[in-house]
Amino acid sequence: MMLAAKFGKQYCGICLTIAIGLSPATASANTLPNSAIPLFPEAPAAPPTNANSSSDAPYTLGTGDRIKIDIFDVPEYSGEYQVLFDGTLNLPILGSLQVRDLTLQQLTALLSRRYAPYIVEPIITLSLTSTRPIQIAVAGEVNRPGTYTVVLGQGRTFPTLLEALGEAGGTTRSAQLQQVRVRRIYQGREQNFTANLSTLLQNGDISQNLSLRDGDTVIVPTATEVDLNNNLASVETSFSNRDIDPFPVAVVGEVTRPGTHVMEATRASNPPTVTRAIEAAGGIKPLADIRRVRLRRLTKTGEQFFELNLWELLQAGDLRQDAVLQRGDTIVVPQATEQNPAEASLLASATFAPTAIKVNVAGEVVRSGVIELPPNSTLNQALLAAGGINNRGDGGDVALVRLNPDGTVSRREIRIDFEQNINEETNPILRNNDVVIVGKTQLANFSDQVGQLLEPLGRGFSLFTFPFNFLRIFGVN
Repeated sequence: MMLAAKFGKQYCGICLTIAIGLSPATASANTLPNSAIPLFPEAPAAPPTNANSSSDAPYTLGTGDRIKIDIFDVPEYSGEYQVLFDGTLNLPILGSLQVRDLTLQQLTALLSRRYAPYIVEPIITLSLTSTRPIQIAVAGEVNRPGTYTVVLGQGRTFPTLLEALGEAGGTTRSAQLQQVRVRRIYQGREQNFTANLSTLLQNGDISQNLSLRDGDTVIVPTATEVDLNNNLASVETSFSNRDIDPFPVAVVGEVTRPGTHVMEATRASNPPTVTRAIEAAGGIKPLADIRRVRLRRLTKTGEQFFELNLWELLQAGDLRQDAVLQRGDTIVVPQATEQNPAEASLLASATFAPTAIKVNVAGEVVRSGVIELPPNSTLNQALLAAGGINNRGDGGDVALVRLNPDGTVSRREIRIDFEQNINEETNPILRNNDVVIVGKTQLANFSDQVGQLLEPLGRGFSLFTFPFNFLRIFGVN
């Protein structure tokens, strides 16, 4: 009663406001500026609406926060207090007071009402001296989903959406960057915010980098298809894949060495792409259909398939087709129904083409044996690399023996014409392990047959004349 009388005489009838603010050490860390609010608000402020501009919600109190309470000219009721595990403060006279999920403004108003019976028109100032660690959950298409703890203070502000994605190892290549969601429970009510990180990448819209609060959940959904527009751009971002260990990918189909191949970790300057994986698999085979390369990817929601056109990469330089890979991807290179000779030279010079093929040239050539040729070399090139047809060889027809993909062996006779360009009839493109056989001319074949017939007579004549030759060594006539 004495206190009430004291403050009543001094401040009665004066319209007062209550200053709310942080201590200088934590003001920048928590972005809670000083403000003035009515002395006795009718009800707590309504939570923000579902809009990105409202994601910067005022800080709400929770277990572990430390608050400094200053009641003007009443030092015995002032002091520093910590929010207990059950969300309460133990205060002089008032006892246990539930403060969880209240803002500093709302708590100030509540304290003003509670102290009103004891202090006439109290002037109360609150400051947040230290904050509790903030816990944020990250789920969906990130490399390390889970819960992450952020300690504020010492100049650190509330964590942002991009910082949370970076803590979770970055987004996967299956992430739908246009619809990243933030789910928040604010003062008992659920809120949802959506961020378009593609807009942030393309236009620098920093408003999409939402400020997070304690208990927020970040959900990165799975894309229904590969976003080729952001395929390479997302590699160089702060929220890109941060997988630092080599990872396996499978390459099957029309490649030289199908199977599992280990790719290096993601690097912005040289990320692991489809063409690099095909190159690691020894390059494409001559019948590879690079227009319909399929990428099979395991996402958080199941298996997905995407089709890539590497011909557009070679022809028009469309880097979007060279998709960046992630752990567990499978690349399927299908077989083409036919080959366009006009495209063969361009395919042979591609980075994902094999460096060489091996062809066995046998028969009547200058240098028979296995020779190495550039990919997509022709029959004429193989014969010239073997030194050409010798004077015993038949310059008309040669045999081409090939092991087919289905395991069968085919043989066909081809009329040689060194003046012909690439064509399937007279100058076909060779494949790895093809065998080219150059036959003999009729005269050489007849000569060999006569030689085989006369060989026994030649041996007998040699036996008959051997004693006389032996005696001539010793000068016997």
